[in-house]
Amino acid sequence: MTSLLPRPNVLSHLSGSYELAAGSTISGPHDLVDAVRLALPVLDLRPGDTGAIDVRQDTALAADAYRLTCGSRGIEITAGGRAGAFHAAQTLHQLLPDASYRAAVASPVWTVPGVRIEDSPRFSWRGLHLDVARHFLPKREVLRLVDLMAVHKLNRLHLHLVDDQGWRVESRAYPRLHEVASHRPRTATNYFREESTYDDIPHGGYYTLDDLAEIAAYARAREVVIVPEIDVPGHASAILAAYPELGATGAEFEVLDRWGISPAILSPLPGTVDFLTTVFDELLGAMGATPYLHIGGDECVLDDWAASAEISAYQDSLGLGSVGELHAWFLRRLSDVLAERGVRAVVWDEAFVSGGLRSDTLVMPWRGMGVGRRAAAAGHDVVATPVFPTYFDYAEAASADEPMALGDTITLADVAAFEPAPAAWGEQETAKVVGVQGQLWSERLTDARLVDYRAWPRACALAEISWSGTADDTFTDRLSEHLGRLDALGVEYRPLDGPHPWQRRRPHRPSAVRVGDMMEHLDEMTHSADSTRPSL
Repeated sequence: MTSLLPRPNVLSHLSGSYELAAGSTISGPHDLVDAVRLALPVLDLRPGDTGAIDVRQDTALAADAYRLTCGSRGIEITAGGRAGAFHAAQTLHQLLPDASYRAAVASPVWTVPGVRIEDSPRFSWRGLHLDVARHFLPKREVLRLVDLMAVHKLNRLHLHLVDDQGWRVESRAYPRLHEVASHRPRTATNYFREESTYDDIPHGGYYTLDDLAEIAAYARAREVVIVPEIDVPGHASAILAAYPELGATGAEFEVLDRWGISPAILSPLPGTVDFLTTVFDELLGAMGATPYLHIGGDECVLDDWAASAEISAYQDSLGLGSVGELHAWFLRRLSDVLAERGVRAVVWDEAFVSGGLRSDTLVMPWRGMGVGRRAAAAGHDVVATPVFPTYFDYAEAASADEPMALGDTITLADVAAFEPAPAAWGEQETAKVVGVQGQLWSERLTDARLVDYRAWPRACALAEISWSGTADDTFTDRLSEHLGRLDALGVEYRPLDGPHPWQRRRPHRPSAVRVGDMMEHLDEMTHSADSTRPSL
């Protein structure tokens, strides 16, 4: 079967096949059987002592590794743990016809070809980032994305919950966050660097703590970890619209209705740390076991800190010589708060450049793999997130046929060719690259249909390189066949030869931001003493 995606480590074809019917029996350890049944709802598998599918656990395997054998006598899954069993079931599903991905089929009986597969992932972090702050997506769309990630063996969903344009989390301790900061009266519609225009349509929404508990549990059952992001101290317009006293100046703010960078910044004083500690506790209390929490640290304008006598005095009391050092101290303080709760902090690369991070802090080098290499050499785990080629909000072609995007071009082939752990790096540096993640920033992703279009099939290539390590010369053919599964799942992906007429929408203006030029500029910024200052 050449259409398996991502590509398994070892695939051997066997003689014989097996007729697998709905309602077949599955046997094995309870938790592993439950994982297989969850991944294959169309089969309505029934637990029993012996069956068509036999599941076994081999603790000598890594928890997310598996072996899958299909032959004339049935199907055998051997997994290191629950994750391995779930991934094996996803592979078994791909051995079935595309119709098996539809929500309902009539009395299915399918022929499973004879194969033996041995498989495990190259990277532990195989992620997608979804910005629900700029444009909110309801809970049902987040759950649907979890399902699509599970199909592709992607296992980290980074939810960007806070930005200048909206706060998306209920807070019972600070209710104005969801009452005031979660909506704006209008949204900018102009092209980049052109005169401002607005739609005059209110936009907003937020997830209740119960919603987040549901999302986290739903994802966890599908071997996906939710990574919430509370981006601080910059990008703070929405927070300060609700609680201006948390700012560096006490000035009034509104939830931002345009794109770009705002100078709004939280104060680094103890009251802000107390506020964020309470918010973190609410979030973690709702979501249950949450190994990571992203605290941002990017694109901070520190001028208001420098201009504040109170903040300057506090900086001096800490023995810090600059607002840049204070920025580093603030993020380190929040990381310590999380560590006390058994949670690892994740940051954008500005926080690494500022210095002073805890050694267990994960770094996301969005400004390029040069700063990512420096972070890895310093001993930090790194998740590869460079604008090129992991920013899926960029257009896939420099063409007016594409829907409106910030810049161009990041193609499917660019993603497939990406090396998250470059061969040119040293062995100790590549060992610190724990994975790769695709970003869906939503300034111009106004609804779920556009998210589908931007994400897929580039996220298929991401799945391939994050699981298999590389995309080999069979990837394009396998992807072409895989698109039939996406059709059955109802995914409105971008066709390989360009958009459908109805997908063109408001036309993209090519070359407003060229990604190559952008990467050169961003890399220069990572070497600046003023690295936290916004890059655009």
